Amino acid sequence: MTFIVYLSGEIHTDWRDEIQRGAQAAGLDVEFTSPVTDHPASDAAGDHLGATSSQFWRDHQSAKVNAIRTRTLIEQSDFVVVRFGDKYKQWNAAFDAGYCAALGKPYVTLHDEDIVHPLKEVDAEAQAWCTTTEQVVQTLTYVLKA
Repeated sequence: MTFIVYLSGEIHTDWRDEIQRGAQAAGLDVEFTSPVTDHPASDAAGDHLGATSSQFWRDHQSAKVNAIRTRTLIEQSDFVVVRFGDKYKQWNAAFDAGYCAALGKPYVTLHDEDIVHPLKEVDAEAQAWCTTTEQVVQTLTYVLKA
């Protein structure tokens, strides 16, 4: 049986690729899914619905279209990794973690120690806090091969 893992959060580094390579090297039967990681494409997700009167409504429209993908993939996943980077504030990742908590969906957070305090509630609901992609792969290995 293939384990489905949704990779949520920060889109400006190659952390997703690192986890995918690590899982492949460990021989894990995992299928990875993720949000749209092309920032301009994500911002324009609702543009096909028509022009809006302000940036707020454009963002609102695109967020709703993006939510179709995000909610569906999180619901279909067995496990979620929520990555918080240090360059941008990933409010969407925090929302994804809250959605996982509400669904009872197991998730781990992935972030540096310097943002522990602002993420204390998100981490409190997570099944684990990882600081490296290697720890994520080790967690997956334990879950799938223990």
